[in-house]
Amino acid sequence: MGPRAGALVSLGLILFMWLTAHCSRPQAEGFSQGGLDASRANVWATTLLLLPNASTSLLQDFWCQPANQLSRDQLSALIRRMASQQVLLKAWQLSCLANLATQHGLQGDFALHPPDLLLFYNLAQVREADCRAFTRRAAQGDTELLANLPDQRAALQHSALACLGGRHPWLSASDLLLLGILVCDMDASIIVASDPHVLQNLQRCPRLTPAQQAALNKLLASGRTMLGPPSSWNLEGLKSLGPLATYISPSLWMQVQEAIGLDFFGSMVAAFRAGTLSQHDARRFVTSFLKAKLMSSRPKRGTGRPCTHGNITAATLQDDLFLVHYDCLQLESCLGSRVLRASLDPLLQHPLPKRVIKAKLAQIYPSGIPEEQLQLITSLVYLYSRTEIGLWNITSRDTVMALLASDVALENQTEAILQKFLDHKGNITSALLVAIGGSRLCWMSPQQIQAIQPSEFRLAGALDISSCPQRRKDILYTRAREAFSSIRTMDTYYHFIRPYLGGAPVEDLQHLAQANISMDIDTFTNLNPQVLQNLSVDNVIMLLGQNVVDLQKARSHPIIISWLHSKNRSTLDELRLDKDPISPTNPTSSAHLTTGTPNTTPWVPHPATTSGRPGNDAPTSGSPPAHLGYLPIAMGLPSSLLWLLYRSTLGSSWDCSWGTCTMAPEHGTVPAPHAGKLGLGPAGLVPTHTQLQDMELD
Repeated sequence: MGPRAGALVSLGLILFMWLTAHCSRPQAEGFSQGGLDASRANVWATTLLLLPNASTSLLQDFWCQPANQLSRDQLSALIRRMASQQVLLKAWQLSCLANLATQHGLQGDFALHPPDLLLFYNLAQVREADCRAFTRRAAQGDTELLANLPDQRAALQHSALACLGGRHPWLSASDLLLLGILVCDMDASIIVASDPHVLQNLQRCPRLTPAQQAALNKLLASGRTMLGPPSSWNLEGLKSLGPLATYISPSLWMQVQEAIGLDFFGSMVAAFRAGTLSQHDARRFVTSFLKAKLMSSRPKRGTGRPCTHGNITAATLQDDLFLVHYDCLQLESCLGSRVLRASLDPLLQHPLPKRVIKAKLAQIYPSGIPEEQLQLITSLVYLYSRTEIGLWNITSRDTVMALLASDVALENQTEAILQKFLDHKGNITSALLVAIGGSRLCWMSPQQIQAIQPSEFRLAGALDISSCPQRRKDILYTRAREAFSSIRTMDTYYHFIRPYLGGAPVEDLQHLAQANISMDIDTFTNLNPQVLQNLSVDNVIMLLGQNVVDLQKARSHPIIISWLHSKNRSTLDELRLDKDPISPTNPTSSAHLTTGTPNTTPWVPHPATTSGRPGNDAPTSGSPPAHLGYLPIAMGLPSSLLWLLYRSTLGSSWDCSWGTCTMAPEHGTVPAPHAGKLGLGPAGLVPTHTQLQDMELD
């Protein structure tokens, strides 16, 4: 029957089972304040667990409201299913799921649970006898999920080291096997002193700090690793380093045999062209490698030499060593207009200095780049000013999607590209919003946001705007609230409005606090800090509901610190939290509960009557976007089926130190951020100081 047909049959089965359960009881029962009643939750769970084909995609869009009504056995089966099918959940899903598991006493079954889920468990409840087993499994997870739970992340490292008998100046091979990805949070000094197997741990790190990079190079230079001293490195050994090879310093590359280095350079460029090496990692590697080449050859600078390596042709661009042969000067001198026009795509598949190409394009197209070429220059977009984009002709939605889906256009570019499209009578539709992602809303002008029809917002569903500046969040919340105002039940309303709550005023948050929504901590830490100051302790307790225990895990988050400092000591005692933040080097200090043993009894909010807004049924968290064709029926279904229904359908320039063609930034444009997650904090997409330093590779 095929997966697609199977999913459709599953959808029919789900609808049939729900309608049977729903229509067999008096209509007046409606929806309970908690969402589903026990019998319909049983139908939901049984149906889900009987779907062998569609359940992976269904589970990936899990949210807590329906799961909150499951029995212990049903929830246990659900979590084990997630583990066996390696379902990847987001932080807001995992935090509330961890609390549900704890409430049902399932934390002891951690060996059968997803490693990511273990990161969110109450570490104080891990038995000493289980310490090593728990740490080993948790260390297989993604600690980046704890971005908004700094105390939990610090406590996880403290707990892991406690299993080893306390903090050590070095780690053995067996220690490293136990600690896994947790090594990524440890001091650089430990990297140098530890067993060389630490390289395997470091390969899992999403990024290395400058200190860790220096420690890595010191370890590699020592010759203690399986690669031996740099002079004896071979191609196989370099490939075994994986992403760590992109951090090798120029001084080490100078010690590597030239033939070995060139072979490895070619393999890295081939990986970049194949899409298996990120643009940022490729730029870092190429910059370091070619700097070593420059240092060893010491070419004369400023001679203005003409093309000496032969004109660049289409065949030349197929050579993975293209950038070794053509430095900035040679690239400028040897790249002709005809080849650039005809071979722009293969040319940009090399991690080359983008500003040289931009300058060449300006010579060829002084009146603006043709639209058919725009879809090929996505990696160059961040270099263009609003004035330069004003020369482009953008009439196709496909062009907009190509230019804005590359994750390099920032505020000026996004707004300018969309405006050119709107000037040609284009519309910002739900399909376009989904395609370019919620982060692009951060860079639209207020006028462009107002131009989006409410119906398009509704059809686009939940878009992640957590990285937006506060002013944009405020505008987007107002627009989203207008779009979702026709939804009659609170559970469905909250389901869609959750990602936009970072712009909610205090009155709306107080209303939600009365509606038993049990907001997840990830959403809570993205609220407007100034608005949060006006929420009382009672407001926050009601707003978080059963997730209020997660305040302890996020105790050192800047927003939590600010809120706590606005309250007096007597009110803080209600939460058993100190005003002083946790010390990262001493996670057992002030972040733990001040008195008594950990309280694992869930706090249950009391029902409250509200009026003038959507009804009172609210999920704890979660917001998958509604499929375009199913929104009308979705508005009338219970929140559990929204989940099932949706998922069953478907700075500085490259300095050219290896040539002589440094170019100044044009018109105040900023460099593109590197691939991967942006810095944490209120600015989100706004690059942090560290990221601006990283951008110097551009």
